Order: sequence, then C-alpha cells, then structure tokens
Amino acid sequence: MSFFLKSFATNSSVSTPREATIAMMQTSSYRVLSQRSCSSFRKNVYTNVFQFRGNSSAKVFPFLNMRHYSTYSGDEVGFSSKRRSRGPLMAAKKASEGEKQEEGKYKHTVDLPKTTFGMRANALVKEPEIQKLWDDQQVFKRVSDKNDGGNFVLHDGPPYANGNLHMGHALNKILKDIINRYKLLQNYKVHYVPGWDCHGLPIELKVLQSLDQNAKKDLTPSKLRAKAAKFAKATVKDQMASFKRYGVWADWDNPYLTLDPEYEAAQIEVFGEMALQGYIYRGKKPVHWSPSSRTALAEAELEYPEGHVSRSIYAVFRMLSAPPATDGSLNEFFPNLSLAIWTTTPWTVPANAAVAVNSKLQYAVVEVQPLEGDSIGSENKKRRMGNVLKELKKLFIIVASDLVPKLEAKWGTKLLVKKTLLGSDLENCRYVHPIDNRECPVVIGGDYITTESGTGLVHTAPGHGQEDYATGLKYGLPILSPVDDEGKFTEEAGQFNGLHVLGDGNGAVVKYLDEHMSIIMEESYEHKYPYDWRTKKPTIFRATEQWFASVEGFRQATLDAIGQVKWIPPQAVNRISAMTSSRSDWCISRQRTWGVPIPVFYHVNSREPLMNEETIDHIKSIISKKGSDAWWYMKVEDLLPEKYRDKASDYEKGTDTMDVWFDSGSSWAAVLGKRNGLSLPADLYLEGTDQHRGWFQSSLLTSIATKGKPPYSSVITHGFVLDEKGSKMSKSLGNVVDPHAIIQGGKNQREAPGYGADVLRLWVSSVDYTGDVMIGPQVLRQISDIYRKLRGTLRYLLSNLHDWKVDNSVSYDDLPKIDQYALYQLENVVKNIQESYENYQFFKIFQIMQRFVIVDLSNFYFDVAKDRLYVGGTKSFTRRSCQTVLSAHLFSIVRVVAPILPHLAEDVWQNLPCQYTLEDGSTAEFVFESKWPFLNEKSLAFPIEEVNFWGKILELRTEVNKVMEVARTKKLIGSSLEAKVYLHTADASMASKLHEMCAAKNDADKLQRIFIISQVEVLQTMENKLIGKIPFSGEYLIQGSNKVWIGVSHAEGSKCERCWNYSPQVGSFAEHPTLCSRCNNAIADQPLPAMAAAS
Repeated sequence: MSFFLKSFATNSSVSTPREATIAMMQTSSYRVLSQRSCSSFRKNVYTNVFQFRGNSSAKVFPFLNMRHYSTYSGDEVGFSSKRRSRGPLMAAKKASEGEKQEEGKYKHTVDLPKTTFGMRANALVKEPEIQKLWDDQQVFKRVSDKNDGGNFVLHDGPPYANGNLHMGHALNKILKDIINRYKLLQNYKVHYVPGWDCHGLPIELKVLQSLDQNAKKDLTPSKLRAKAAKFAKATVKDQMASFKRYGVWADWDNPYLTLDPEYEAAQIEVFGEMALQGYIYRGKKPVHWSPSSRTALAEAELEYPEGHVSRSIYAVFRMLSAPPATDGSLNEFFPNLSLAIWTTTPWTVPANAAVAVNSKLQYAVVEVQPLEGDSIGSENKKRRMGNVLKELKKLFIIVASDLVPKLEAKWGTKLLVKKTLLGSDLENCRYVHPIDNRECPVVIGGDYITTESGTGLVHTAPGHGQEDYATGLKYGLPILSPVDDEGKFTEEAGQFNGLHVLGDGNGAVVKYLDEHMSIIMEESYEHKYPYDWRTKKPTIFRATEQWFASVEGFRQATLDAIGQVKWIPPQAVNRISAMTSSRSDWCISRQRTWGVPIPVFYHVNSREPLMNEETIDHIKSIISKKGSDAWWYMKVEDLLPEKYRDKASDYEKGTDTMDVWFDSGSSWAAVLGKRNGLSLPADLYLEGTDQHRGWFQSSLLTSIATKGKPPYSSVITHGFVLDEKGSKMSKSLGNVVDPHAIIQGGKNQREAPGYGADVLRLWVSSVDYTGDVMIGPQVLRQISDIYRKLRGTLRYLLSNLHDWKVDNSVSYDDLPKIDQYALYQLENVVKNIQESYENYQFFKIFQIMQRFVIVDLSNFYFDVAKDRLYVGGTKSFTRRSCQTVLSAHLFSIVRVVAPILPHLAEDVWQNLPCQYTLEDGSTAEFVFESKWPFLNEKSLAFPIEEVNFWGKILELRTEVNKVMEVARTKKLIGSSLEAKVYLHTADASMASKLHEMCAAKNDADKLQRIFIISQVEVLQTMENKLIGKIPFSGEYLIQGSNKVWIGVSHAEGSKCERCWNYSPQVGSFAEHPTLCSRCNNAIADQPLPAMAAAS
C-alpha cells in the first residue's frame, strides 16, 4: 500500500523508500530518546547473527560469489508495485491533502508509519554534526575503554606530509577505519594512533621553492629545518582535518610525527642497536643517485615511467692477448680481434674495468664483412652505423653464438663464424681500454648475462652498477666513478671533465669512441629507466661513500619471518619474499639537511668514523629532549660524551641524514614499543602494494635486525585508484577524482554534487581492493543511489516501529512461519557479513547488503508486511509479530553496516523510538556502544525442509504475478486485490502444504496475504467445467520439478472500504456494513473520531 500522509507534520509520516521523496519535518537527530525503553531483545527479539547450515547458503544467497557490485533500478527495489493495492492509504493521503473523499470514514484507523528520521541524508550538514557529537562525547575513547575483549592494534603507515590528500589516501584510511569500527563492535579495545612522515627531500624542496634567491643565500641548515618543520606541521593539520571528515576515528590528539623528539630518539636507538650488532657499515658502493636532488635514493624512491629513450651503442674493445686455456686457438685472429659489447649508458665507459661473460654460454669468433655503402639507410634516424664498419678492412669480433643471426640483421652485415668456444675459455683474456689504454681483463659474470639482448658480453663498471660491483668484488677490480653530485664528470674522467653524464657527456663519449674506431652502431633504445619520484628526472648508478645496512647479515631470518605473517591477499607473500631475497644492502644515508642525522663523528685527518654505544646513547638522550635540530646547532664538544670532550677538536659532525624509509621503518619502535596500551607485534599493517618495497620492508628489516621478530602479525595490501575507465589519474588528462570534491561537491553542484563521506565509504566497501580499483562520476551516482535505497530501508523499519515496545514482542515459537523464515534469513545474512568482516572482504558485505536489504526484503517481506502493519489492527497479533521481526532487522542491520556507514548508522540510532538496553543494564546511547548482534541458535534451527518450501512459495509467487499481469493487461483486474487465484498441482505433498496455508489460523501465513490478493483456492482436480470458467491461466515448473497450474479470475464478494480486500463477508456487519470481518474486528478497540463517526 503506497502512501504519504502530509498531515502528520510533527511525527513525519513515512511511506516506502521509493515513494517517500518529499522532505520530512524533523526533530533533532541527535537527542537520545528516552520516553520508552527497549531491551537488547535477547529473549524475544531476534537481532543476532544467523548461521548458514550445510550448503544452504548457495540456495539462500546465490549472489555471494559475485566479484563486482551491480546496481538496481528503482522498479526493482521499490517496496510496492502495480500488483499491490494502495487503496485505503492512498485515500488517507488524499484526505490529508484536502481532497474530498467519499471513502474516508476509516482512514484514522490505519496505523501509519512515523519517524523523525529523514529520507534525505543532508550529508553536508548532518555528517559534521554527527562527528561533532562523537567528538564532544569522546565516543571512540568511551567505547574502546569500556570494551573488555582484548586489544586490537592497527598500526598506521605514515602518509607524507607534503600536500593535499588524494583518492589513495581516502581508500587507505577508510579501509582502516572500517576494520577498527568492526573491532569496536566486537568488544575489542581498539588502539589506532595516526602518523605522519615529516622528514625528507619533498618537504625540503617545497621550502626551497617558496624562497626567492636572496632568502636562499641567507638560508642556514637550522633556518631550513625550522621552515621545513613548520611546513610539515601545517600540512599535518590540514590532512588531519580531511581524514576526520572521512569519518575516521583515531587518537587525533596524540598522533605520531617522525619529527617529534621522542620519535627521533627511538629511531636513533634502532640505528644504534643495528650498528652495535655490526649491521651498519660505511663503504663505497654504487647506489641510485639523483643528480637533480643531489642525494642517494632508496629503491622505494624510484619510479619507472614508460617512454624513456637511451642512447645505446654496440662497441668493440680491442683484445691484447688470450690465456693459456685457449691453447693458442685465438692467435690467428690477432691483432684484429675485439670483444663486442652493448650498453645503454655510454657515459659509464670511462669507468670500465672489465668485460664479463657467462661461463656456460657458447661464444663465436666471427668475421665482419665490410659494408657496401650504408646498408641501414640514411633515412633511419634511430640507428647510425659507426666508423669501424665503414673503414676497417679486417675485423674479427667475439659475440654469443646464439646472437649471430640477430646481430647480422640489426647491423646489416654478414658475420662469418670462424670459431666457437665456451665463455669459461675467455676468462683472463686481456683487452685495451678504449679511452685511457688501460689493460683490462675478461671475467666471469653471473646469470645476468643472457642472450636476450646485446652481444652476450657485458661492459663492466663496478662503480656504476650493482651486478658490476658484485663481479668487481670477486675479481678485485677498481671501483671507478668519475662523476660528482651534480651528475657531471670529474677530473678523473680527463677530457670529459665538467660534462653532464646524462647530456653532453654521454654524447662526447660516443663521439670519442666512434672517432677511435670503437663504435659498430649507435641506436635509440626505449625502455624503463629509474627516475627520481620527486623531481621526475632520470637517476644514475654512482659509487659514493655511504652508510649501509647489511641486509645479508639477517636476510634469512627476515625470509623466515615473512612465512610467519598472514598476508592478504595470499599472493603478497611472493612479492615481498622476492624483493627481500634479491635486494642488495640498504643505503640508509642521504645528503640532505631535513632529516634525522646519522650520529657519527669523523676524525678530521684520517676520516675514521667515531660511533659506539656511548656516543650513540649520548646523542639519543640529547635528541629526546631537544630534537634532532640539536645536531645542527650544538657544538661537537657538547654532542660528544664526557670522555671524548678533550678530543673534540679532532672530530667533526657528519652531515648525512637517514633515509626517510628508516624514519618510518622505525615506527614500530617509536610508537608500538613506547606508548601505553600498545605492544609488538601489531595485529595489522594495511597499505598499498607499493609498500612491499617500502614501509612493509623497512619495518620488517629494522625489526628483525634488532628484535628478531616481525613488527606485524598480518599485512593487508590494496591496489591503486584509477578513473572509471581504468586509466591512471593525471592532472594533464583531467581525470583526477578528488575525495574532498566527492564529499563537499565541486564548483558545479549539478555536475559534481556533494555526496558526503558515507557514499565515499560505501564505494570503498564495494570494490575488491586487492587489485586496482576504479572511481568516477558514473560510479559515484550508482553508489549514491544504492545508499539512498539503503537509507530508505532503514527508514521503513524505524517508521513502522514508532509504537513498538519490547513488552509487545512475540516469542519465537508463536511467530507465524513467514516471520520465522524472515528471521532465519536475517541470521544467515548477519553471519555471512561477520565472516566477510573477519576475512576483510568488504565487497562481499556490500553485495549481501545490496541484495538482501535493498532487494529481497523490500520486494518480498516488506511488501507483504504492509497489509498487517497498516490495517491489521494496532494491537493485533499479526502486527505485533511483524514488528518483532522488524525490530530484529533494524537492530541487526544498523549495527552490521555501522563500520562502513557510521554516519547513517548513528543517524538511525539517534532516531530510535526507544532506548537500547545492554546486557549489563546500561543504555547504548551511541550505535558503537551496542556491540555486534548475538548469534540466535533458535532462529537458525528453522527446519531445512521449511527453508526449501518457502523457496518454492517465493518462486510460485513470481509465477502468480505473471498470470495476474496478463489478466491486468486484458482489463479483468486492476489492482492485485481484485484477483482470485486458483492453484493445482499433482504433487500431493505440495498440494497439502498449499491447503494448509489457505486455511492457516494465523492470518500472516495465509496464501492470499503472501500473494497480496483477496482469495486463493487450491483445486483438487482439473475438471474441465471448472477450468473453463477461469479466464486466465498458465502452467509453470516450480524449482524445476513441481508442475503447478495457475488460474486467475476476479475476486468474489465486495471490496472492503478499509483494506480494499474483496470478501463475501462485506455487508454482514450492521454497524460497519462496508468492512470485512478482519477490519470489523480491528476497529473494535479503536473508537472513531467524532467527525468521522458522525459522517
């Protein structure tokens, strides 16, 4: 019965969610109502978790295997349809609007829904009000302190404090908040300390960019650090406000900042423990170096954009001699024999120290046939032939045998194989360096030498590559790196001094080699290349004096610990294991000012470092009180312990700072290890997939090195946020989705309305975050529509419980079968949702809620329930039993959605028609004080044969509606209440059940109420005489086996003025001749208003 009664202005009357589109007058949404008292309904009301039995979940909820969310149109989700009679309530609605009604006598006896809960969320106003309520009442602390189910610690990975938040931040923080809020409902003491990463180059660059040239000239390290700290703290304040607006609960008054003195001191302590165990050392090794930032970079600070083009060369290094192992077999090719190499970094050739081969590969000595003209063609700008092929008459080169055909095609020349030999035979051959004429060896490299590209021989410069460095150590090769901090050649590079290696220097080396007959071909080569993630400019490998953490010392322990951690999704373990097993030593020093200093002193003459337990402890105590700024403004004698002060003039402070990944990677020690209520390991870390090489790994390494155990028990990773077409978001493409704009709306509110935080949170719950996820205007509109329908469902429940008291509840055994079945379904849903929360599969919760709450409840139970709720009689058994079930649904649904939609849940809670009493007798004033619904075993014991039978009834109901639709099309009936339905089945068991339902003592279980029609007759036989009088019919298979014949005719008797059902009894009651017997009984205890009676 569809209706909307405006006359109830004080207690806004409510129709179904689809129909109630007019704004309601509301009282305060945040007053905890106390005029009545509700208990927690453990005995009589079934608000607890339902459990799937056997394989019934597949039958009850076949949608649970869906991977992606879908949306439903309004018609699919509406609470009523054309088949449903809307008569008496529509009449009441019209009467309230002042229209003259002939049939309005009994409108005041209809139990109209009432609630103060608005249909419109008004999120831009309401959500901040709800958040203020939480803050004023300290609800997060209040609930967590009261809970006694143990501690739950989700340790926050610190976002970088250098700009506005993006969708990745929103996804991350909302996922964490959903988990924390669920744990609160599960009675845990939840500890969630938000953090920020405040040091490092990005903030330093922001400060420098804000200064003019004069200000930069006067900038001292201390002044720069002060400005960087101010910038970081201001950014933290802005980001914190945004996180709060998302509805995230945290200990906002006590966050952790990596610039806090106590945090920095804990970081120094971790560094010191690693140093004292021998894991920290200083050495000259090739590291990722950013000339644009003038500092070393960690792997996590790199990105590999597509489209980088390198200037690659095929070059020849002239051989001088062959080792005795070759038995003189190469002598015939001298002096015209050379080694052919390929490199994408010609600028590293000045630092060449060897050529490496693979001992297991087969190599060939080939004779290069002279070119006849330019066989490549002058028009090919990507390739240029070198002079060596153009001018040399006799040339033998060594290349991998498998690459001969490929090189012939690439160079456009014929390569005649003269001899083959293994790579191991080439070890200790000697060649002359092509630039400075040094004699260099051929060495055996590792498996990195393949025949996938190049020549099978690798130009080796230990000062410019990790694999080269490892090979160099094996052979004692010199570590040459004639490049300065700016990426320019030093004097050590001779004629190339001062040229930038990524610019003119690279070209100069190529030109020199070509002029000296060492270039076969120059070729443009497009590939992935490491870029500085901050400056977006290319990096280089460069050997410098740096501080390293020796991962090799605890690599195996780290790999063992990885196996002890639960990784979600499970395949994440492979990713972090591979990264850990293959990673080199960790370069932890940076040549920047804004960071935590590496606490080391250097002897002014010998440059020997001074760093021991005493010096580290002394510096830690200073930093814990004064912060790391003290390192810059205090004198050496004050930074040194007492016993070293007489030698202070012999030492100077180091100027390197620690890698920011060491900063954040020490958070387990600074936060979990120091704060009250927190402990190691954390229950959960949750960040993006990029953190396998970042925070997850740095935290793991520091913890294993110092404590021997991982800092976390479980780790969840999520993907990146893309636009709704699956493309990466970019300002240049104009496809960036801003979380602030989602909540507050864009400049054009029509095109970009403000949806509020709950819609954003609902989107987070809808996606499978273990992969990349998509968002955009269309997705948000769909999510908003689903939110609106869910809100309407909750409003329906609230409005039909406006006069309900727990004393009116009906015991389970006395409930009609339809109500017991509804409770069985509810328990299964709640149980499934709990399992999904426990497994962190929130998209399954979204699917369950969307299907069950918005579709299944609305289209069946709510639709059927309206008759007894509105016209069954205020105090009737059927209405009270229905309200018992509705209360169970309300108090279960509002709590299971609360972690995802906290504002909606709290809005519902503050509009309850009564208080909610907990087990201990206290009142749950806020939804998160109410705990998770208890499991109700009695509801779960609903017989499986009954479950199956109700499945058949629902299917039969659908088929009945199809036949009625034909009758309606042919003008036999209008509303469904004008119909009488005939049923026949040869299945004796089913026929018996249908007979029972037709004659049910309980009106709610009668078949005509289930079908929302006036009469049902189950035929014993299919007599032609009877069948011929039924105008519309059809035969259907129910659940694929039970054949049921369905017929439809016009209902018998007259229409009841009050409920619009047809009945032969209408006219039988002298006082109320226009009513059926049910309505006559219903109004017996409801005296009519004087005016209505007089009419």
